[in-house]
Amino acid sequence: MRSSVEYFVCATKEELGQRAADRGAEAIRRALSQRGGANIIVATGASQFEMLAALTKQWGIDWSCVTAFHLDEYIGMPMTHPASFRKYLKERFVDRLPQRLAAFHYIDGETDPAAECRRLGQLIGQCPIDVAFIGIGENGHLAFNDPPADFQTDEPYLIVALDEACRRQQLGEGWFPSLDDVPRRAISMSIRQIMRSETIVCSVPDRRKAEAVRAALEGPVTPMAPASILQQHKQAAIFLDPQSASLLTGGTVD
Repeated sequence: MRSSVEYFVCATKEELGQRAADRGAEAIRRALSQRGGANIIVATGASQFEMLAALTKQWGIDWSCVTAFHLDEYIGMPMTHPASFRKYLKERFVDRLPQRLAAFHYIDGETDPAAECRRLGQLIGQCPIDVAFIGIGENGHLAFNDPPADFQTDEPYLIVALDEACRRQQLGEGWFPSLDDVPRRAISMSIRQIMRSETIVCSVPDRRKAEAVRAALEGPVTPMAPASILQQHKQAAIFLDPQSASLLTGGTVD
């Protein structure tokens, strides 16, 4: 089965990051030109290193007119922790921009999670999202929507339990010293909220993601492979490297 999702196999992680950033920057510039402002969603994790580095160097973007939303965060995680996604985004994105953003709406995992979901839901509900920069987990998750993902809820943010495969990925990427140290709960943007984005730019390097990529692009749309929902988005572009694309059988688009 050939996926309807547009995807690109890049020679290196650096090329993957640059091309993903270029695609997302086009959407941001278009929104700035049409409305005078833009709203984006930003992800974290090892898959986003090169993309974020390239995005902060993009030309022709007035970042002071851009509002950003945080995709997910661990519950109970202080911003000083090395694995904090707030810390990651501040250091790898916000602080590296040439201008201050109009706003960055971080997820505060240290406050009451239900109240934080309501607060963020009200904020994002007022903003049409022009581009979401996301990744795919080893277990196929989008944000922290592990399988079986909830494809039905309209709530923008959810409290979720992290499955063992997700927690082992965080350990394997070096964010925590042991599996017991990986949190078991998080606040995550919902699948439907991600899918409301006008454009989705998905960066997925590494061999460890190959099975999840195959399920997302060549399998059925199912909550057991959360990223497969991207097949139903009209403007989703997935950027792969040869390792993450290694199990695809439908050919490659370059």
